[in-house]
Amino acid sequence: MLVKYYVGDVVKMRKQHPCGADEWEVMRTGVDFRIRCTGCGRVVMLPRPKFEKSVKKIVSSNQGAEGSS
Repeated sequence: MLVKYYVGDVVKMRKQHPCGADEWEVMRTGVDFRIRCTGCGRVVMLPRPKFEKSVKKIVSSNQGAEGSS
């Protein structure tokens, strides 16, 4: 199953960040993903395969907003 991720989506990860939050905002998609912790604001870059394995579910979607420019 192919899942599309968009800039602005908030995703729930399988493991918690050390700050205690487990939700992250997608800032960049592509070969690598840049995500920001919603708890402390830490920004992390992950390769696509690792990101897709780590995502548990999409909490809120910003679907279609990326292509509306």
